[in-house]
Amino acid sequence: MLNTAQGVTLILEGDPDNIAPCCKKIKESGPPLAIVSTVNVEPTGVRGYDDFRIITSASSNQPRSALISPDVSVCQACLDEMNDPTNRRHGYPFINCTNCGPRYTIIKDLPYDRAKTSMAEFTMCPDCQAEYDDPLNRRFHAQPNACEVCGPHVWLTDNRGVVLLNKGAITAAGEHLNQGAIVAVKGLGGFHLGVNAFDEAAVMALRTRKNRPHKPFALMARDLETLRKYTKVTQPEEALLTAFHRPIVLLEKYKCTDPGGRPLASGLAPGNRRLGIMLPYTPLHHLLFETGPEMLVMTSGNRSGQPLSIDNDDALSAFAHIADFFLLHNREIYFRADDSIVQYQKGTRFLRRSRGYAPLPVSLKHRIPQVLACGGGLKSTVCLVKENRAFLSQHIGDLDDEKSFEFYKKSVDHLKTILDIRPGIVAHDLHPGYMSTTYARALKGVETIGVQHHHAHAAACMAENGLDEPVVAVTLDGTGLGTDNTIWGGEILTCTLDRFERRAHLLSVPMPGGDKAATEPWRMGISWLYHCLGPGVADLDTPLVRTIDPEKIAFLIQMMDRRINCPMTSSCGRLFDAVAAILGLGHHVTFESQAAMALEALSTAEDDKGYKIDIQTDETGMLVMDFSRAILGIVDDLALGLSIPNLGSKFHNTVVDSFVRSAARVGEQAHITTAVLSGGVFNNRIILRKMTDGLRDLGFTVYSHTRVPCGDGGISLGQAVVAGAIKRIKEEF
Repeated sequence: MLNTAQGVTLILEGDPDNIAPCCKKIKESGPPLAIVSTVNVEPTGVRGYDDFRIITSASSNQPRSALISPDVSVCQACLDEMNDPTNRRHGYPFINCTNCGPRYTIIKDLPYDRAKTSMAEFTMCPDCQAEYDDPLNRRFHAQPNACEVCGPHVWLTDNRGVVLLNKGAITAAGEHLNQGAIVAVKGLGGFHLGVNAFDEAAVMALRTRKNRPHKPFALMARDLETLRKYTKVTQPEEALLTAFHRPIVLLEKYKCTDPGGRPLASGLAPGNRRLGIMLPYTPLHHLLFETGPEMLVMTSGNRSGQPLSIDNDDALSAFAHIADFFLLHNREIYFRADDSIVQYQKGTRFLRRSRGYAPLPVSLKHRIPQVLACGGGLKSTVCLVKENRAFLSQHIGDLDDEKSFEFYKKSVDHLKTILDIRPGIVAHDLHPGYMSTTYARALKGVETIGVQHHHAHAAACMAENGLDEPVVAVTLDGTGLGTDNTIWGGEILTCTLDRFERRAHLLSVPMPGGDKAATEPWRMGISWLYHCLGPGVADLDTPLVRTIDPEKIAFLIQMMDRRINCPMTSSCGRLFDAVAAILGLGHHVTFESQAAMALEALSTAEDDKGYKIDIQTDETGMLVMDFSRAILGIVDDLALGLSIPNLGSKFHNTVVDSFVRSAARVGEQAHITTAVLSGGVFNNRIILRKMTDGLRDLGFTVYSHTRVPCGDGGISLGQAVVAGAIKRIKEEF
């Protein structure tokens, strides 16, 4: 047997009647982490083999087809050895075997051999080498195999980089966490900043030093029993938490149920009904919990707006002003990978697809040419397609920073190398201001294809669900450049993979200040109120108008009247911002979707009441959903003293009802009964559930996302399949 860039070559000798069942068993009963996509059987001459051997991997000029494994959480067998005082790996923080451990983050190239990983610098000791060479051993050809004698090690420093401890470093780090210190921890795909999740002062210190006043912190719990004390955990959520991917899972929180326990710090996820929690996924994490608190904040270790730090020196430079101590190690992280984030709602819903999942491919219904899709500007990923496999990168992030853009370009180059893909077609967003668009257009010797943002959203949902028939696509998000050069985001399209038609949308209103309106929701609140009431908006007695300087309101009105830096938008995300601001839920936000998340969290009334809106047909035959009457209804209900949960629920119901009714009309006109739901607004659990149910009640077959994010982290997949479909159709004609 040998590894090749095309997969595994296995030569079997024996009776053909015995070989056939063996090939079937390989396909059906592989090792725990094996993904056997195809088994090709070819006859060969008898060579007289008398034992089982893995021979040195062969280089080849043939195209590569082997898959790259994502990083895998430590297995129970390794944990049992690590916790066994008689085992030679007792307490070793880098224990692994063929069933677990680092993969994608340490791989430099294929085939996956130790020499092409960041473990190449560590020569195995005789004991480790013997395990590696033994076909009956669990560590047979485990490329990261190591022990205390020959492998990587950890040490603890202060925030100046002065080494404090080698032996006992993890124990000391846990004790510092108990005492309220902030500890930077080098992990599998990058750094975390850890702090005691029960220590209010420590949590607030982390918020202050990291300049992260509101965005929820990710948590890590010692075990399932611990997180059950603070959250509701369903069986599907438990399955996600304990799977080898080990994502962060959004769980509904409640007060501690342990009579002797203490409450979690109130500043972990302010204004949010859920906590994002993961279980330990490296041996080092498990060892840290032996002396540290049973629940830790484990938030990304990075400079604000920049990618994860993966290098020791860079981490010390980036957040020495944040962390008190650094728990470091000398196993190089070749490629960074943030933690994946999911929630369960009748299926796995990705908010971020990264560590544990990337770069596993999405299988496509049709083969398409080799394509590079460059994604968008926020929550960026890239996608590379070979035949019928679409490989999405790990989460890259927002591209408005130079280091993030460098990481973006490195991600493209790395995936091209390890997947052996040389795309002749490059797909990109239509927005000329996105760095991803600039990157695509600067490439030489390729065909570039611009793909409209919401068509890409719809196509991503179609691709992961294996659809190629016409669909009605409800695409709701914050920002996407439309073909009319306005900002779309509340759209109903009819589309196939290669084309689309805009059939209905939210009424477009000014977005005062352009992109600034996304961080200052009060601007959209005033915009909608001015649209409904004209200059009378200044005399309203509402939480929004009472708390905004009248001169600011007057200036904003002047901007809208003169159309100065006021692009028109049909964005559903901006409509959510407007309503949140009108209800007094915040005038400014410090992270994307903060206002909409606050509105969802408070919309707890379970009824079907809503507001009236007008759905009109414009001169082009387009359906336009005008929420003016709904906005005025909210103002009236505020004056009557109705509760925010009641008003928020009525607004959610109105959004659902308006899009369901409009989609039904579009579907009837186009004779389409298949609907897809995509765009970041569908991270809202209320909107996803009620719109799915509403469309199904009207006879639609409804599809949504379970394999890639519904937000901008998934549009690279959509761009790729749109470009591939366009190219395929061109070639057919």
